Amino acid sequence: MNNGAAGSKSLSGSQVISSFIELCQRARSIGPKRLAIAVADDEVALTAAEDALNLGIAHIVLIGNERKIRNKAEQLRLNALLAEAKFVEAKDAAGIAVQMARDGIVDVVLKGHLRTDELLSAVLHKDNGLRTGRLLSDVLLYEDTLSGRRRLVGVTDGGLNVLPDLGKKKQILQNAVEVMRSIGLVCPKMAIMSATEAVSNSVPSTIDAQALVDMCATGEFGNVAVFGPVALDCALLRSAADAKGIRHEAAGYADCMVVPNIEAGNLLGKAVKYLGRSPCAHVVVGAKVPILIPSRVESADDKVNAIALGVIYATR
Repeated sequence: MNNGAAGSKSLSGSQVISSFIELCQRARSIGPKRLAIAVADDEVALTAAEDALNLGIAHIVLIGNERKIRNKAEQLRLNALLAEAKFVEAKDAAGIAVQMARDGIVDVVLKGHLRTDELLSAVLHKDNGLRTGRLLSDVLLYEDTLSGRRRLVGVTDGGLNVLPDLGKKKQILQNAVEVMRSIGLVCPKMAIMSATEAVSNSVPSTIDAQALVDMCATGEFGNVAVFGPVALDCALLRSAADAKGIRHEAAGYADCMVVPNIEAGNLLGKAVKYLGRSPCAHVVVGAKVPILIPSRVESADDKVNAIALGVIYATR
C-alpha cells in the first residue's frame, strides 16, 4: 500500500461533527435553508419536514398536488407544517423543484413521493436542469464506533454511478472530499476500497486505487490523505492494519470509503444501516444545489439527518 498526504484535522475555528445530534445542531446554528420537496404527499417526508421546521434548520416548500399534500399533513396532524410551509401546485413537481433551485428560490431539493430517476431526470435536464459540468455522486454518512469513539464516516458512491472508470472515481472522490470538509475535516482520510491491499491486474479496482493514490502524491487533490487499495477491516480497524503490516498513518481511521462500484456501495451502506443499526444521512452532490434522494424505507429521523447534511453542505 502506498502513502497519501498527512492525516485529517479539524477546520480552523470549527469543531469536527462527530454525530447526527451534532450535525443537526450545526445546521440549526447556520440558520434555516429553503427546502423544496418534490411530490410532497409522502408521509415520511412530511413528518421529516415538520421536524426540520421545528428544529429551525429549514423553511419548507411543498410541491405537487396541494389537496393531497394538505390531506396527508392533516391526517398526520402536522400543524406547524400546515401553518408555515409554502404550497406550490404543480403537475411536474420535479421540474418545478429544479426550476426553483436553478432560480435561487430554494437551496436544497428533497425527493418525495416519486422515483429517484424521475427527480434526477429533471436535475440532469440538458437545458433546464442543475448541471454544473461535474459528475453527480451520492455520499452517505453513518456513525462509526470501531475506533473507540463516535464519529461520522462516509461511503461513496452507492447510489448513482454503477461501474465508474478511473476518471469518474476521481470525481467521486473529489465530491466526497467536499462533503467531509463541510462537516469540519480539513484533511479527510479517503480510503480507496477493494478486496485486498495488494495491487494486482487480476483485481482492477486495485489498479484504480493505486492511480488515485499517485494523483494524491502529486498534489492533485490538495490537502487530502488518499490511501489504498484497502479492504474494509484495514480501512476502519487499526489492529487489522497493524496485523497486516500496513504502515500508512491513516489506515484504520478512514473518514470516507470510496467503493469500486455501486453494488459494493449499496451493500456497505445498507449493512451499516441495518446490520450496524446506525442512523444515516446521504446527499447527492455535483449539481447546483444538494439533492436528497433517501430510500422509501428510510425513517423520518434519517431524512431529517439528510436535510441537516444538505443545509450544511449548501453553506460550505
